[in-house]
Amino acid sequence: MYSIDRHQTIINRGLKEIEYPEQPTDLYQPIRYFLAIGGKRIRPTLTLLAAEMYDCPLERSLNIALAIEVFHNFTLLHDDIMDEAPKRRGQPSVHEQWNTNIAILSGDTMLITAYQLLAKSDPAILPSLLATFNRAAIEVCQGQQFDMQYEQQDLVTIEEYLGMVRLKTAVLLGAALRMGAIVGNATAADAEHLQQFGINVGIAFQLQDDLLDIYGDPKRFGKQVGGDIIANKKTYLLLKAFELAEESDKKELKRWMYEEHDPSEKVKQITQLYDRLHVHEFTVKAMRSYTDTAFTALDRVKLSHPKKEPLRQLTESLLVRNS
Repeated sequence: MYSIDRHQTIINRGLKEIEYPEQPTDLYQPIRYFLAIGGKRIRPTLTLLAAEMYDCPLERSLNIALAIEVFHNFTLLHDDIMDEAPKRRGQPSVHEQWNTNIAILSGDTMLITAYQLLAKSDPAILPSLLATFNRAAIEVCQGQQFDMQYEQQDLVTIEEYLGMVRLKTAVLLGAALRMGAIVGNATAADAEHLQQFGINVGIAFQLQDDLLDIYGDPKRFGKQVGGDIIANKKTYLLLKAFELAEESDKKELKRWMYEEHDPSEKVKQITQLYDRLHVHEFTVKAMRSYTDTAFTALDRVKLSHPKKEPLRQLTESLLVRNS
């Protein structure tokens, strides 16, 4: 049975071994701090797994995996600034621990560091790696802009929401797998199938997170129940509720969203409305559809079943978090 622990250990050690200058302290210390506060390391693990599927030595794929993880953390650091988030993974965010200007510069340096790590790759495959990485990096920025834009829009369609999720979250998982396949000298078809696997899994992950915000066990997942509801966040569940609701239910939903209410009562009443509209079932159905599409793409990869099994097992372990 696959366990992510070995890859997490390799990645965490690699992140610690990235060399930064000592000065200026306020530029580099926040980077070390942010990378040390944890994370699942899913994206770099996907890169290592994809490369290992093609018997690629670790020394060829590790810097690419580290580049993916440093870039991902750069986006989180800047997201915290834009969201004015006081904490990240239970610790003070960089702009709170230092200040906004320092956080911006440290994030910029992380982005450059990601390119420095990529530049250590075999020159023969570097153009392909950069093309994949650059496209994903731009799409992540597009997704963040859509996310901020949709926060201000009264009307957002489910199609628009899923498009935003694809850009902001899913494309980097797809790129991580494609880049691992590239360094493993996979065929172009296999690289494309793995990328599509990652994109569809990424969307399924987000739908699951939307579900867990309301229906997950807070003791198990460490999340406040209904945090998205309290913040009026446009999730798949909320948008599906508006799509399914009759006019009277829409008015009731808007009343609980936009008038002053006790937060716990707001969560209770909106959850009851979701239950009445069977929003949970529709979300699970959508999540399973993206998961099925992902595994179909993985089945098309021209490798033996045992070679693909660790990737399949990792994905299934991450997609059974919902009770």
